Amino acid sequence: MAHPLDNPVWSALSGRQQRFNSGDHQLKYFPTDVASFVGLKNWDASDLLALEERLPAGRTFSIPLSKPVIIPDCFEVLFEIPLYQMVCSSLNRQTLPNMPLQKLGKKHLQQMLDLTALTKPGPFYEHTRDFGNYFGIFEGKRLLAMTGERMKSRGFTEVSAICTQPDQMGKGYASILLQHACERIFAKGEQPFLHVRQDNPSALHVYRKFGFEVRTEIYYAIFKRKS
Repeated sequence: MAHPLDNPVWSALSGRQQRFNSGDHQLKYFPTDVASFVGLKNWDASDLLALEERLPAGRTFSIPLSKPVIIPDCFEVLFEIPLYQMVCSSLNRQTLPNMPLQKLGKKHLQQMLDLTALTKPGPFYEHTRDFGNYFGIFEGKRLLAMTGERMKSRGFTEVSAICTQPDQMGKGYASILLQHACERIFAKGEQPFLHVRQDNPSALHVYRKFGFEVRTEIYYAIFKRKS
């Protein structure tokens, strides 16, 4: 896996986000209240032995990789799904309504948790917001839509938690937030990337409209240690 995004968790926790690493030099994973991702450098026999011997019990973990792996028998695989990893090398800016965006912080945490629990854009925990740069659209004090950043490796930043209240769909809020997130990432000299289910054609259409292209397929699995 030569490209850093082939193994995005390892790339993030070995580099720009190493401050989040709760593991060691071989087995790297995020804190429970930040993200469920776990990473190994090669996912070979030696790495899988480290996973088997040292990965903590009592919590679920997930992996996004550019190749399927065999998870050791001491773990129970709870969920598997193929994803696409999409990268935007040049933003195709859209003409969108000019709406005020608010940076989200600690005071917005409960609304962020409620919105992600309702819309399920992916796991979102109490300190997922520590990845930074979450922005939202409000109506009064109600959070209507949000998005933010997640994993970061050299030259790339992931756009994540793109979600909208179900009764606010179709108003372009996700597009406004996505374009804003991409503009911020490009302004830092990086490229945005994201992960999307292969069976979500409407999302794929939106992302392609902004210039995202499929870079690779991703094997995604959620698992935990058997009791």
